[in-house]
Amino acid sequence: MKLTITTVFFVFLFAGVASAQHFNLGVKGGLNVYTTESETFFKNDPKLGLHLGLIGHIHLTNPFALQPELVFSMQGARYNAGGNDVNLSLNYINIPLIFQYMFDNGFRLQAGPHVGILASAKTKINNTTVNVKDNYETIDFGIGVGMSYVNPATDFGYDIRYNHGLTNINKTGTSSNYNRGFQVGVFYLINHN
Repeated sequence: MKLTITTVFFVFLFAGVASAQHFNLGVKGGLNVYTTESETFFKNDPKLGLHLGLIGHIHLTNPFALQPELVFSMQGARYNAGGNDVNLSLNYINIPLIFQYMFDNGFRLQAGPHVGILASAKTKINNTTVNVKDNYETIDFGIGVGMSYVNPATDFGYDIRYNHGLTNINKTGTSSNYNRGFQVGVFYLINHN
């Protein structure tokens, strides 16, 4: 089922690129504030991280655009277990497919699905780091909503987005945990038009 959804996701992505009237490639990067939210009373603290990647900006019809991305994202959470502070580091390759409504003044409202591929998962307790990748699902689906602004004179822009994970990332145990977090960043579109 996950393979089917991922395949459909990429079909829509490439169909959008093929039918685009204007296509721009760009780079983006910024700050993450993520946690893993649980359906139980258990509360995790947010973890700071970075994201960095490529974006494609595709003008479909005025005022709509499609923005596929390929982003390395440092996520995770901090929590206390048995009196010890635990730092959970979850690194993903995220592939968002963002639909945008573009205003004439450079502002954009945006929303869309994303697929995350788990690259690594480690916990650090005191000075001990343990690989825990086998405890987490390889694929994470979610939805992002936010807004951005691009300055046409410089081709630089600013972006803020909330990402809401829909996949229970735990492979083991009875609790369900979901990736949830904010991203704030800057981007540059090459030869933006």
